[in-house]
Amino acid sequence: MAILVSKRKPTTPSKRDDYNPRIFFFCKSILMVAPFFVLYLWLSSTLIISSRELKDPSVVPSRYGKINSLKNDKSVRAILSREDKKRFGVNIKHVLDHKAKNESEEEEQYQYIKPKSEGEGYALRAVIKYIHEQRSWLPTARKKGENPGSCEGKGVYVYDLPSKFNRDLLVDCVDMVPWTNMCKYFKNEGFGEAIGNLGQGWFRTHQYALEPIFHSRVLKHPCRVYNESQAKIFYVPFYGGFDVLRWHFKNVSNVVKDRLGIEVLKWLESKESWKRNAGKDHVFVLGKISWDFRRSKLPWGSRFLELQGMNNPTKLLIERHPWEVNDIAVPHPTYFHPKTDYDIASWQVKMMNKPRRNVVSFAGGARPGNPHSIRSTLIEQCTTFSDQCRFLNCTNGSCNKPENVIELFQDSEFCLQPSGDSPTRKSVFDSLISGCIPVIFNPYTAYYQYAWHLPENHRKYSVYISQEDVKGKRVNVVKKLMAKTVREKEEMRSYIIHQLLPGLVYGDSNAKFEKFRDAFDITFDSLLEKINSLV
Repeated sequence: MAILVSKRKPTTPSKRDDYNPRIFFFCKSILMVAPFFVLYLWLSSTLIISSRELKDPSVVPSRYGKINSLKNDKSVRAILSREDKKRFGVNIKHVLDHKAKNESEEEEQYQYIKPKSEGEGYALRAVIKYIHEQRSWLPTARKKGENPGSCEGKGVYVYDLPSKFNRDLLVDCVDMVPWTNMCKYFKNEGFGEAIGNLGQGWFRTHQYALEPIFHSRVLKHPCRVYNESQAKIFYVPFYGGFDVLRWHFKNVSNVVKDRLGIEVLKWLESKESWKRNAGKDHVFVLGKISWDFRRSKLPWGSRFLELQGMNNPTKLLIERHPWEVNDIAVPHPTYFHPKTDYDIASWQVKMMNKPRRNVVSFAGGARPGNPHSIRSTLIEQCTTFSDQCRFLNCTNGSCNKPENVIELFQDSEFCLQPSGDSPTRKSVFDSLISGCIPVIFNPYTAYYQYAWHLPENHRKYSVYISQEDVKGKRVNVVKKLMAKTVREKEEMRSYIIHQLLPGLVYGDSNAKFEKFRDAFDITFDSLLEKINSLV
């Protein structure tokens, strides 16, 4: 796919994507939706751009928070049931209302978060209900005699949208972000510039590059059809993330921020293919977090996903809204985009044999303006055990080069992954493909997000330590990780490298995998299952 970029002379980025002091830190005070719900506020833009306050996903979603008064927990149950029945044709009241049948069920529901009220318990069970429903769309084992290469009943139709909805958004790449020249990231069909010293298939891929990467892959998909009547999936190549990004640092009205999203929805609503199933068989890929498309009281982002017509389509995002079953989280793009089975296999061998000189590492920066952040505590613990833990300070530009981060992760047994400006981190996937076991402190970083790409049993690929325990200094993270046995580490690393790694990378648009299924393949297969179950 040819991508137009500005020919203006690039400027040198002065700040790293992971952290920048120019990000606007807004109000971090605690909001009270009702006496029974405590909302934490996170700054929620992943890494460089958004600066959006994120409500703690352990409580009711923002759409329910708009209600002026919730007098008791029963009202929450009624709201959740009504909303579910209206949107999904099912009533989850019985799921939300039932008591745990046994101790293991209770442990599953509350292994990460202990609800402070009955209402919070209902909301948490709704989160778990939706993530389980998303897992039910994973493809089952292939039927006997089925041809895996067949496209029968798998047709994907790509809308030929006016270029203002996608490619034109990439043209002003020099001025899109004040301190970063984005043009270099739009080369090679969205992969960015090649990184020669890391080997074949490595690129300087931007964390928000999912839209052009996915678009290029779908255009070359073997099951692409050009007749709408043959389509099972309708792909809408709207670069909504870049639409949000281009206005983020400009003083424009909400009308301007929302205009393109409203226009693309009107364009679709005029099509018979949309009307046929009310958009249920349509898919959007949005390369930012869900909250950036759900603007409420604060000024950034758009309200694209709050538009009435956007309820039914499937939205693929790097971070999902926990109470939206049609929000599907897919892996952040990493720097590795293999083209062949050999590229993947040779990398697996390298990572299995790589010596790990550091027990623990952390690449990131502190969040001194965020009282809920545990990063400063983790940095202090890491630097105290400097012989066991290596800290790469991203606030001084050390992480501008992907090589520095990838080499650190390759050298480490465990990689700390605290929340940043939002719960999810690209770094989680960078660590996994480097064979470094991620240490998760917030279940919304991974466990309640990537239902199609990460297993339900988090112990297979990660270590969980409660951020509340870290914040209260009830645990020393480095000491806890040092106590892990060699066998535990080897089993987890082997599972990550052999079972997970291939499905976490987005292959080259011309990739021809036979042995492996990459992140795109898994997503496409699961989309078919989802849409078949609804249409």
